[in-house]
Amino acid sequence: MTETRAGFVALIGEPNAGKSTLLNRMVGAKVSIVTHKVQTTRARIRGVAMEGAAQIVFVDTPGLFKPRRRLDRAMVAAAWTGAGDADVVVLMVEAHRGITKGVEAILGSLGERVGGAVVALAINKIDRVKSEALLSLTKELNERFEFAETFMISAEKGHGVDTLRTWLAGQMPEGPWLYPEDQIADLPMRMIAAEMTREKLTLRLHQELPYQLTVETESWEERKDGSARVEQIIYVMRDGHKGIVLGHKGETIKAVSKAAREELAEFLGRKVHLFLEVKVRPNWLEEKERYSEMGLDFKDGNA
Repeated sequence: MTETRAGFVALIGEPNAGKSTLLNRMVGAKVSIVTHKVQTTRARIRGVAMEGAAQIVFVDTPGLFKPRRRLDRAMVAAAWTGAGDADVVVLMVEAHRGITKGVEAILGSLGERVGGAVVALAINKIDRVKSEALLSLTKELNERFEFAETFMISAEKGHGVDTLRTWLAGQMPEGPWLYPEDQIADLPMRMIAAEMTREKLTLRLHQELPYQLTVETESWEERKDGSARVEQIIYVMRDGHKGIVLGHKGETIKAVSKAAREELAEFLGRKVHLFLEVKVRPNWLEEKERYSEMGLDFKDGNA
């Protein structure tokens, strides 16, 4: 009988390095929101991938960046905690951006932060650069830190992802699986639903507003006909923001609701009735309850 394996893998890197895209591809389902905006992943979302007899539990950490606000600080603390608790840490670096100031800072903290975890390097978006530049970047990064293995991948296109997953499976400690075989994420469905709505808002709106709103699933009712009735609240900081989220004659909120409902229904494989309400809470960024909803530690936001 084949020995089962199970363990945790933390994906770390700068915002927009492709961590969420890689997680979704590894798991084969959309469990982490992916947008063109940075800092969209707030909670340590776990996705579960099966590879042979191994179960790989991915911790998709928020991007590591220079924190300015309480929410930023809580996100960065969550990212490093996720890395410190993992069996394997994968540092993702964008091929075309190379060693930025952000990557420099991560490399400087990596050794002391990851404990005894095995650390691998994944150079992402390899389709954007020539092979000579890739080789030189690989050499330079490995001179800065002793990575157990280096992988060249394109999370978006899938290049090199299977090789990385197979290697990760072999690194997992022997032991029983941590989750049922058919479970792909340990986030409560209410939080996944809130993240889906927040993604639609982030894509639809622009500039600074998306970071000043949050979405919470207020109620989730299972209906007798097999459908789900979901009520969510979108918290914004100012009245003006409420108007932006609602849009002219409610057009924006209707479009967001439709897109989120369709994606959630596809994810669950059944009909969903989604109801969105927008509320103004000027200080939500300083409210402990909002952090708990996002799976973040309010204390970590202290300066």
